[in-house]
Amino acid sequence: MLFTSIAILAIAGLQLSQAFAPQKHVSFLRAASSSTYMAAADAAFDQEQFNAKGKELRLAHLEEQAMYALKISCENYGNAVFPNAMIAGDCVITDLLGRLGYLGENGKAKIMVVDTFHLFPETMDFLKTLESKYNFKAEVFCADGIPVNDKAAFDKRYGADLWKEDIDEYDRVCKVEPFQRGLKTLNTDCMINGRTRWQGFERAWIDLFENAPIGGGLAKCNPLAYWTLEDVFDYMVKYKIPYHPLHEKGYPSIGDAKDTIPVPEDGSVKFVNYEWVGDKTIWLDYAKERVGRFVGLKTKDGSAKTECGIHVDGAERTWERDLWEDGKSAAKKIKSVDEAIQVKDSGKPAVVVVYAPWCSFSQKMEDEYEAFAKAVGGEVDVFTFRGDEEREFVMENMNTKSFPTVNVIKADGTVVKYESEVRTVDALKQFVDATLA
Repeated sequence: MLFTSIAILAIAGLQLSQAFAPQKHVSFLRAASSSTYMAAADAAFDQEQFNAKGKELRLAHLEEQAMYALKISCENYGNAVFPNAMIAGDCVITDLLGRLGYLGENGKAKIMVVDTFHLFPETMDFLKTLESKYNFKAEVFCADGIPVNDKAAFDKRYGADLWKEDIDEYDRVCKVEPFQRGLKTLNTDCMINGRTRWQGFERAWIDLFENAPIGGGLAKCNPLAYWTLEDVFDYMVKYKIPYHPLHEKGYPSIGDAKDTIPVPEDGSVKFVNYEWVGDKTIWLDYAKERVGRFVGLKTKDGSAKTECGIHVDGAERTWERDLWEDGKSAAKKIKSVDEAIQVKDSGKPAVVVVYAPWCSFSQKMEDEYEAFAKAVGGEVDVFTFRGDEEREFVMENMNTKSFPTVNVIKADGTVVKYESEVRTVDALKQFVDATLA
């Protein structure tokens, strides 16, 4: 009786397994040979094929989602602008905009590029490739008052080592200000950008649409918000779109040449001719896309730098006001190179501090120098001169290699630099007296 019950349960179990098995497996369940069944099951369960199909379906969904976001941006706003840094995700967005017909002379989206004057040479050359393929002309913006492509003019006005002196001010001058000026110049009402949740915890909760903290707020579209970096490269492979040439030299993301490195540094991981060389997971793991960016840079609080400031509220302000405000300070303000030359050639002794308002050392000496100006009264003229935007002049005429620099100008026009970093009232008075004696 017990044997009969077990037999009945076994038959029932077999019938139940048959009922839930794929139809193509049923005949194998009835086969006499278990080895034949296992071989057929393995053939039927093609893991690689199923995974490939799953990735195909995922990418198709992400494409549809991204196109939906771009259509909202371009069809419902009059001036959609895409600031394009030509990194991997930006190349995907460029292609999507092209497929949708939003680029070109009469397109509904404009491409904007910020040239920091510190980009890799390959970057601006690659821009020409994109312009040619998608039939658009990018609007290029750079540091205020500097012609496009004129690095020498930038160095003359702002200094080639600005980024070493104050990285926040460099970001403001070279990235944030031209970025925001570009958006305003193009009358942007919807900004498209390539940020993704996959890029790290700072961006882990972004959505397709946000309100950007720029100019009082404007619509911000993140069409790739839910994409991984693997999705981005899968798209590149699928459509064979142009990608930045530095991916072939080991760079997962591309920024300024001064602080961007290959990952790993030996360049053993690359993306060449739409195929991976080396262990791609080193690039594709969570938050790894930008690990080669901002290398060696620190914020003012000493923490590692992870953002350039473009997407951060208030980043356009690295200093709140000018120092020794005109009309309020006992020190007289030199407002131009011509005025500086007049002071130098006046035949009267003077004291001049050459400063930069963003420089923390300049900020720290403001009160003491103000007290010094009041203390010397009418004995000698005391001046201030903002020199960070007249680098060449102050280097050649005011002994200035860093900020602040205090000089005593003798009656004959000789400029004598105060070498000490002790900038108290008494120390400054002693130096002036000794120099003019």
